[in-house]
Amino acid sequence: MNKYEIALVLSSRIDDEARTATLERLKHRAERSGSTITDIDERGKQRLAYEIQDMIEGYYYFVHFEGPDEAPAYIESHIRIYENVIRFLIVRQDA
Repeated sequence: MNKYEIALVLSSRIDDEARTATLERLKHRAERSGSTITDIDERGKQRLAYEIQDMIEGYYYFVHFEGPDEAPAYIESHIRIYENVIRFLIVRQDA
């Protein structure tokens, strides 16, 4: 099992329920890929480095998980279609 991190930026135009629902969908997809989420670090609403889709702020999350080699590709294929996600990046963490 490898360790990974997802840097996730959600739209600032959504409410708390929609953010929670998006994170729950992400957790479900991670579990379906055979991964285990170890930590979700919520950084809150922060200013973006540059304007994206007419937004200057977004909600930042860092999700840490352990999973097989195929997990990042599987999770990425689903995150791409989430409407509330404006940017994301999945990286493998070194041991």
